[in-house]
Amino acid sequence: MVLSSIKTDGMCRIRQPSLMPKKQIKISIIFHLCFLVVSLHGFSIPVRNAKYMSMIHRTSVSTKTSDSSLRMSTSGYDNDEEYSRCLTPREERKQIMNEDNFHIIDQSSSWRRKLLRPVGKLKRTVFPSKSQQPGTLILVRCGQSVWNKNYTFTGWADPDIDPEGVLECEHAGRLLLEGGYEPDIIYTSRLKRAIHSVWVIMREINSVYLPVFKSWRLNERHYGKVTGLCKKETAAKLGSNLVQAWRRSLRARPPPVSVGDPYWNGNDRRYSDVPEDQIPKSESLEDCMARTRPLWEYKILKDLRRGNNVMVCAHANTLRGLIKIIDDVDNNDIRDISMPNGIPFVYKFDKDMKTIPPKDGSLTQVHTTGTFLEKPGQLKKAIEVEENLSRNVPGVDNPMEIGKMAKRMTTLEESLLKLREEKETNKLASLNDEWHSNLNVQFVKGPTNGDASSLTEDESDDGDFEEDVTWKKRDSKAETIKVESVVPNVGQFDLSKDPVVVFIRHGRTPHNNLALFTGWEDPNLAVDGVEDAKNAGRLLRRHGFEFDVVYSSWLTRAIETAWYVLDELDMAWLPIVKSWRLNERHYGALTGKSKKMVGNIYGEAQLKKWRRGFAIRPPPASSYSFSYPGNDYRRTKYVKDLRISFSETLNRSIEQRTFQIHRKFPKSESLKDCMARTIPFYTEKIVPEAVAKGKRVLITSHENAIRGILMHLCEIPEEHMNELHLPNGLPLIYNVKRKCISLLDDGSGRDPMEVHDFGSAAQYLFRPCELTDEDFIFDEDESAVSSDAKETVNA
Repeated sequence: MVLSSIKTDGMCRIRQPSLMPKKQIKISIIFHLCFLVVSLHGFSIPVRNAKYMSMIHRTSVSTKTSDSSLRMSTSGYDNDEEYSRCLTPREERKQIMNEDNFHIIDQSSSWRRKLLRPVGKLKRTVFPSKSQQPGTLILVRCGQSVWNKNYTFTGWADPDIDPEGVLECEHAGRLLLEGGYEPDIIYTSRLKRAIHSVWVIMREINSVYLPVFKSWRLNERHYGKVTGLCKKETAAKLGSNLVQAWRRSLRARPPPVSVGDPYWNGNDRRYSDVPEDQIPKSESLEDCMARTRPLWEYKILKDLRRGNNVMVCAHANTLRGLIKIIDDVDNNDIRDISMPNGIPFVYKFDKDMKTIPPKDGSLTQVHTTGTFLEKPGQLKKAIEVEENLSRNVPGVDNPMEIGKMAKRMTTLEESLLKLREEKETNKLASLNDEWHSNLNVQFVKGPTNGDASSLTEDESDDGDFEEDVTWKKRDSKAETIKVESVVPNVGQFDLSKDPVVVFIRHGRTPHNNLALFTGWEDPNLAVDGVEDAKNAGRLLRRHGFEFDVVYSSWLTRAIETAWYVLDELDMAWLPIVKSWRLNERHYGALTGKSKKMVGNIYGEAQLKKWRRGFAIRPPPASSYSFSYPGNDYRRTKYVKDLRISFSETLNRSIEQRTFQIHRKFPKSESLKDCMARTIPFYTEKIVPEAVAKGKRVLITSHENAIRGILMHLCEIPEEHMNELHLPNGLPLIYNVKRKCISLLDDGSGRDPMEVHDFGSAAQYLFRPCELTDEDFIFDEDESAVSSDAKETVNA
């Protein structure tokens, strides 16, 4: 499908989509090759640049929204002053590619991609019948926002979704589960209501690890000077015909905002990568399509051709524009197209990227070939019925509480939590006392498997691989360090201005609270874990922190921590790069077991070795167990930087009776193995991609993954790595210039070293900051004042 822009009346228009014949494609390729060869030899070729000449038109309008200014353009059509400009296809493609500066999807090395690209083209040419089946496109309008409910022109304003919007997104996720649709990549806008809708849907389909590409090109249509005004009141003042023209027609545009207007987005940091002349001041639906089209052509369409299922969660007019491009909807028919909140609209394609018409009886809409997964309006009726019941019938819960349902929990977690509740009740204590008195039996402690008799209770409970958050202070025999000798660097430098990398260990999970070995298992945050993450965000906000990019693992607890921190900072639009290399250490066959279980099965002495050893691996997980990450086919497709396992490839190919490439995923890891993947990820990806460019980086990950990076940055000796403890939800600030770790003052007046237990390795973590040249620059006036003061004292 070939799409291009043409210029008419000083404005970018969309040329109707068409399928280019193969012969025409070959001729085009030959022409471009000849053009390249001639250009390399220094010959000049005339090119018609008039078609792509930039045309920037500004408007000068008062920022006051009065009736006269709104009537400035009673027609709302193309005879008004324009602001948009046409780009060449090369400029469009470059702009789209520059949006993905941080590569949200892990990729293989560039030399490998370049080497295999001709092989892939040759394969598709020789075996066209075996070419990959295109993926499915899923369009979802974001949940209802507060302004939607109030009938307010929203556009690029940034209100959040309301409780009913949350319900709509949860319902959309359940519809995807029911239909068996599994997205591989998600596209959304940079507006909060769309991003939060994506978060709710991903959580509902249990796929928070999916890569999410946030593009300004998917923002809602800009409503210019009517942004923030009530639709009904505006229609009453100016006439319903004009307002309806702004809302539903293809080319009508509201009056534009001026520079400095509260709803002009030129000074918004989230659009700092967008050229100022591309930031709209007002848009028609056709303008909205013009900025959406390059993203469709250079990103979404390519992902679909690669066989990826793509979900686009955006806004009504953005999605209407995509539907017009895909179905070639006539200009006069676009007003008949609508997108209800929270009902997925699905497109399927054949190998030529032509849409497959829906089957008879499918839920579709006129002029389109997509299919709704549910009849629009059913969810709203159900919500209204539930609200009436909750108001009129006692004992019926409010439907708005559905979004607060309990997190998913395994049988083991549920049983252990129930056991903990029982132990904490007075009834159990009284029953115990009565039972002991009746039996008159004296219990003594006996040895368990292995050498447990040689271990004290404190020693056996001291520390864990990652998951025990109730760290106890070490006894006097263990290596200790005085608090006075530790320099936590609290408040010494202006951390909000210096380049920094902020590390946050995820909030607590049920596994943490039950002291279970978690590793690559994927529990949600517990209630107190959510508070850990929110408190971290509030602390960073209090100190004025701003970030440019977030790195996290594939695991839910780390990603949710990033979500809550960004929500507190009002920076949900930041790109989040998710990588398996920031996952927690893999505990092999110990995954999901408690320390007591492991001690009884393997012996306390062996448990102690696994805990304290730096290079000792726990027993490996079976290739066919739930704990082996290679069995999670939804995630394995994204791993491109692991070598191929020949034994697993052979076994799985025989089992599936077709050739299956399988990579060498870890079955068990020592602390050394974990650091062997986290440190290179930091030095070879995060540093060149962000740190070296002066970007401010947030990393939400796990204790052992963060340990590895801190070991590299702070030069912590290997033998002391297991002595370093990292509290959940506490920001650790690494100052890139001064090469030191700092803590933030929480305003309580308490010594952070007394509040938090970092273990005996804190002496390596909190070393004094290095001084830079800036520290030796002093003010001459201050120097003169100080010298005068000295002379006065001497006199």
